[in-house]
Amino acid sequence: MQYKFTDLLNLKVEAPNEVIRKKILKNWDSIAKPLDGMGKFETFIAQIGAILGTEQLALDKKAVIIMCSDNGIVEEGISQCDQDVTRAVVEKMATQSSSVGKMASVMEIDTFPIDIGINFNEEIPGVQSRKVRAGTRNFMKEPAMTEAEVVQAIFTGIEIVEECKKKGYQILGTGEMGIGNTTTSSALAAVLLDCDVKTVTGRGAGLNDEKFLHKQQIIKAAIEKYHLREANIQTVLATVGGLDIAGLVGVCIGGALHHIPIVLDGVISLVAALVAHRLVPGTRDYMIPSHKGKEPAVNLIMKELGLESVIDGNMALGEGTGAVMMLGLLEMALKVYEERVTFSDMEIQRYERYETV
Repeated sequence: MQYKFTDLLNLKVEAPNEVIRKKILKNWDSIAKPLDGMGKFETFIAQIGAILGTEQLALDKKAVIIMCSDNGIVEEGISQCDQDVTRAVVEKMATQSSSVGKMASVMEIDTFPIDIGINFNEEIPGVQSRKVRAGTRNFMKEPAMTEAEVVQAIFTGIEIVEECKKKGYQILGTGEMGIGNTTTSSALAAVLLDCDVKTVTGRGAGLNDEKFLHKQQIIKAAIEKYHLREANIQTVLATVGGLDIAGLVGVCIGGALHHIPIVLDGVISLVAALVAHRLVPGTRDYMIPSHKGKEPAVNLIMKELGLESVIDGNMALGEGTGAVMMLGLLEMALKVYEERVTFSDMEIQRYERYETV
């Protein structure tokens, strides 16, 4: 089916079930522990129940969707390495031998690397091919994508979430792989947050001072060249975004449409989440943050979305590794909730919640 951008703008999101959310929070108060003793995890579990529409929760089937693509802007020397690294890492992902695969195996989390735009024309065994094109264009020369390519990538993400729902997955994480994508995400963040390029741009995989300054200059020049601060969101995404980001926009929207909680990874996922919420209001309610990454845009985007992470490890690995960590923590919190020992079980007086002045 050939989608148009208007199809995206016409999507409507149903709010999570508020009655279920309140029931789960009340159930937390019945557990023999201090009130709010599990902190933010109590509200996360309540959010998940509201999204799934049940207070009898299970997270037996979990997966991370890893959008993989190349970025033409790498031609401008904004990264330490070239595009070949994208394919090399994705090949490792396919055999569960990259960082995210090793971490996911500990918690029995499935990982799905998706080729949405790797600059390589052959299929990679173990990688799902949903290629829109073989890498984006160099946005210093021309817009990275056409609007049609952006729409295709977004709806690809939505469709993948729908497929996961049909297979019984109850919660999904986001991940990505693509050399140059901290440049695309920083460019998007600078425009979407209406802030200075320096405020949101980090060193990515570890640029020296000279290349870091060059990266900032490239982003600033592109924003000025295409007058992006006056452009609409679809133009900004098509001009300086990436296929991985557009695919993750679709994953975030798909979670809201199909009532699947989406656990966000780092800065690339967060930029996608912000785009998704701007395009289809209400998607934010289906998102769960994972960690405070090293990239400077992370906290600014979370503040804009009203999200607050619980992991502060100064990570910048990507691939969905932060989302995997969070999925593990959520499963442990759910264990406390599902196998709850109440005050009655322990024959002790329960704590009462009082109104504060």
